[in-house]
Amino acid sequence: MKDAIERKTIHCTSEYGTLKSVIVAPPTFMRIESIMNETQKHFKNENIDQQRATEQHNIFTETLQKNGAEVIELPANPELNEQVFTRDIGFTIDDRLFIGAMDEPLRKQEPLLLKAWCEDYGIAFHESENGSIEGGDVLLDGERVWIGVSSRTTEQAIDALRSELPDKQIEGISLRDGVLHLDCALNILSDSWALIYPPAFSTADIKRIQSRFNLIPMTRAEYFNLGPNVLSIGNQTVISLKQNKRINQELANQGFHVIGIDFSEIIKSGGSFRCCSLPLHRGQ
Repeated sequence: MKDAIERKTIHCTSEYGTLKSVIVAPPTFMRIESIMNETQKHFKNENIDQQRATEQHNIFTETLQKNGAEVIELPANPELNEQVFTRDIGFTIDDRLFIGAMDEPLRKQEPLLLKAWCEDYGIAFHESENGSIEGGDVLLDGERVWIGVSSRTTEQAIDALRSELPDKQIEGISLRDGVLHLDCALNILSDSWALIYPPAFSTADIKRIQSRFNLIPMTRAEYFNLGPNVLSIGNQTVISLKQNKRINQELANQGFHVIGIDFSEIIKSGGSFRCCSLPLHRGQ
């Protein structure tokens, strides 16, 4: 197992290339402890059924494996109740793995697990030393990288990434108050299609996005159910919440193959399929 990981290619240039390897973390100790987003506020009293969340997450990871992805699982830590959302602790751009710089006190320790894993298997990584940045705000688009300016990702961190990646076109895009991450409101499906929740953005930024993609807009209810937060796994195949029937039909209408999964327990904490996956390697 270790030898296989040491030979692994670290490479991602898009959000929709064939998923080859991905990091996840089980929701074993998942719970809503301190309110960090509007979804958690809604489900605070109900909280998380950890057994049900684990069952749903197992179906998700089994689906990834059945579709050819190697699934690497970080160990569950009882003190890290949000660690299921591995997307935020890092992001891969081209052949480089960047470790997220977390600003939320409850989540500051999560990147340490990723760093330890990288060190165990000899995988190089880069850390931001200026401001905070989370992978949920980073969307890959070939030579362009869209990055959400949010409560979790700062302009300083984006400027630092520009310095690290001078050949990339880094597009900062401001999020309206209350939008946790860019991938909660925008997701790139292919070279020509994206999902979007328009109220999350200014009119000018919507025009910028529209100039690049055909857009499938979300309703408020679909946004609350993390409709944009699907995971593309290659070959026009998308993992999406099965309850979002209208979105899934729209995707099918545009030629995408939709794998519907119930992720309703995990969504209670404000993240879905993209949030729960950190791709290390995508093919073409």
